[in-house]
Amino acid sequence: MDASASQAISFEEATRLVKHVETVFANADIEGILSGFTQDVVIQFADFPEMRGREAAERFIRARFARQKGYQLQKTLRMVMGNMIGNYWQGTWEDTVTGKKMRGRGTEFWTMRDGKIAVWEATFNVWEDGGKPATPIT
Repeated sequence: MDASASQAISFEEATRLVKHVETVFANADIEGILSGFTQDVVIQFADFPEMRGREAAERFIRARFARQKGYQLQKTLRMVMGNMIGNYWQGTWEDTVTGKKMRGRGTEFWTMRDGKIAVWEATFNVWEDGGKPATPIT
């Protein structure tokens, strides 16, 4: 079944899902995160090459949490349209490689199928806590 053909999601369902995903990510609950994806999930995350399937998702998420110590996260539902959910997120963590305190924020769009994320599109902006802007546009 094509992800776009799935049933519409209510605002209440979307609110619960965003809070649930916030919790499993904040707790680094990898199994909980993975259980929220379809087997054939497609991930387009920032400047990473597109990833396909739950196994690729697991490799990516494990590598990410290996780098992010003490991850604190807040997600805010921004929109629901049909089977799509959009949210804004912000987080803090310690980089396990550099030991520096980091901050990040971005947006996510989830295309849902049968109550699971079938497509995860995400922006990820990151910088050192207290540091100057790092986006090369000025």
